[in-house]
Amino acid sequence: MDDSSSEPALPADRYFNRELSWLEFNQRVLDHADDPRQRLLERAKFLAIVSSNLDEFFMVRVGGLKLQAAQNSGLRDPSGMTVSEQLLAISDRCHHMQTEQYRILKDQLLPALAEHGIRMMEREDYSSRHQESVHSVFENVSATLSPHALDPSRPIPLVEGLQLHLCVRLKAEQEGDAPWQYALIPLGRALPRLVSLPSDRGYQFTMLEDLVTYHVAELFPGRKVLECVAFRITRNADIKLREDNAPDLMLGMEEVLESRKESGSVRLELAAGASEHIKAFLTETLEIAYGDLFLVDGPLDLTCLFQLTALEGFDQLKDRPWPGQGSPDIQPAEPMFETITTGDIVMVHPYERFDPVVRMIEEAAVDPDVLAIKQVLYRTSRNSPIIAALKRAAERGKYVTAIVELKARFDEERNMEWAREMEHSGVQVIYGIKGLKTHAKICIIVRSEPQGIVRYVHYGTGNYNEVTSRLYSDVSLLTCDPELGADATTFFNAITGASHPLKYHKISAAPTTLRTRLQDLIEAEIARKREGQKAEIAVKVNSLVDPQLIDALYRASGAGVRVRLNVRGICCLRPGIEGLSENITVVSIVDRFLEHARIMYFYHGGDEQVLISSADWMPRNLDRRIELLIPIESPRWRKRLIRVLQTYFKDNRSSWQLHSDGHWQRLTTPAKEEPLRAQRVLWDAAVAAVRQADHQRRTAFETHDPPAAQDGDSR
Repeated sequence: MDDSSSEPALPADRYFNRELSWLEFNQRVLDHADDPRQRLLERAKFLAIVSSNLDEFFMVRVGGLKLQAAQNSGLRDPSGMTVSEQLLAISDRCHHMQTEQYRILKDQLLPALAEHGIRMMEREDYSSRHQESVHSVFENVSATLSPHALDPSRPIPLVEGLQLHLCVRLKAEQEGDAPWQYALIPLGRALPRLVSLPSDRGYQFTMLEDLVTYHVAELFPGRKVLECVAFRITRNADIKLREDNAPDLMLGMEEVLESRKESGSVRLELAAGASEHIKAFLTETLEIAYGDLFLVDGPLDLTCLFQLTALEGFDQLKDRPWPGQGSPDIQPAEPMFETITTGDIVMVHPYERFDPVVRMIEEAAVDPDVLAIKQVLYRTSRNSPIIAALKRAAERGKYVTAIVELKARFDEERNMEWAREMEHSGVQVIYGIKGLKTHAKICIIVRSEPQGIVRYVHYGTGNYNEVTSRLYSDVSLLTCDPELGADATTFFNAITGASHPLKYHKISAAPTTLRTRLQDLIEAEIARKREGQKAEIAVKVNSLVDPQLIDALYRASGAGVRVRLNVRGICCLRPGIEGLSENITVVSIVDRFLEHARIMYFYHGGDEQVLISSADWMPRNLDRRIELLIPIESPRWRKRLIRVLQTYFKDNRSSWQLHSDGHWQRLTTPAKEEPLRAQRVLWDAAVAAVRQADHQRRTAFETHDPPAAQDGDSR
């Protein structure tokens, strides 16, 4: 029972601002690009990730704040900042971050890459051999380009968000006209951004925009080109579906996608050398506020650096691969259902491959004893083997239900395509729940066996995407536990039947019981500590934003409970403040794999509770999404996940610690300690487990017993 009402009021300034906290996460990513210990192409990858992250941040978070500002710019968030104050702080922080990003690129990475044979050639550096190659490429490229001369009497053509454009300033054709005119050239998405150039050794390339600019006069015969500069806009993507006015959800989502193409601009990136004329023209035409103009001293949109990381022949500039291992509890030749029947299986990805989950669904699709497959699909890969298996199962007459979340941001179009395809194959497709996003990670397979109906369930923290499963840290539970299976059935029936769920045996679900379960677990630790017992909480999530849970953790700290938090991204909790949070530590790991698993630990009077979840500790996850919280009951797997958590908290190579002023400090290896990189330790452990299992199988001698004698058999 929460008796917090009798406790002293907590200070008003106890939260960090959500948006600025996220930007500090992106700074940690940028700091990895600035780390000389990283290999060069890995540093380039981190620079690309920073750009990709900022694109989404501006589309969603800044876009949302812009909409709020239009309605009530004085509205305050839990940290006490108004919308206007947040937008100003974000602009200042992002401008500083961009300056750092391009300093790293120009002063460090490009010169170092050139020393290793990877050179970016700018227009002034083209040799005669390069000029011939560039002209040849331009002749092909120009066939796809469509310059748009701008007529003051007609509206400007649609400028697509996140697409690279060139703005061309032309000398006026006739006297009496304005001294100059403008044209836009969309460079499109189909053309490669990095264009290879001839080189006797190594790899030389030029940027697509430089190549086109070098020959831009050929696109305007008879006109004098005064200036040609690259620019790129970001449009507001925080356009929500009005589900109360959308009787057809598929049609409604298509309208949302169309609306995004024409939504307001929230950022203009423009080459730093642009004249004041072009600056004024673009900011006025695209209605860009001063703080939303970003002058870029280098190539725009550094996500193009992902192309460099795919270069062959430069393995010495990349991390050595850490291939995912097979689970030592799963034999490739043994059917998945037989394996799961022997006991629960927990896998930690990507150290252990996601393949068994895919294989379970593929086997279910063709297994004559499987009656039904039910699955939530939030995000999938482009050529998803899971989607193919579900379609195959339906075509074979099995009862297949897929809950496809059409509102999964930036995957809406792909999910709509999958939904239509599965419907054509006979899959019953449910388009989520009105007013909520279905973010749970669950698949249930119903199988008829001699002892009756058995439910095989996969609960996870990550999406059903076998591609990102090689890059994201997640946890999977495979089980045929009757109560967990019954809970899975109850969960699906509540969603597909649009009804209130019955009471669950073991799991908790948002938006009904998950928040309460977490609060009860925290309050139980507080109560035990006040009784003089040992109490401890350890949590690993992507984001910690929810004020109620943060306040519960503050109360735990005040009671003397040791609280350790591993938060990858946003953390609005202020740790280390005397009288408020002196017993709370917050760390964050940024490394090779994206930390995505949600794992929770509560000492619980010695009956240690370990849970995994699809939900971060954010109001949207707890109150406006359908999420799951799953207990891990096997002592073996509880111990393993506790070891995983402990490993993360021991990291002193890729870990950062949050201070009470909001500053993140990178942890360094103490003089008397060995360096410990958590992700490497977990991968080494997965490799060792496979080797040990192989060794045990090789040394376990098993005889082939003769068949039992039949009547009349004299053997």
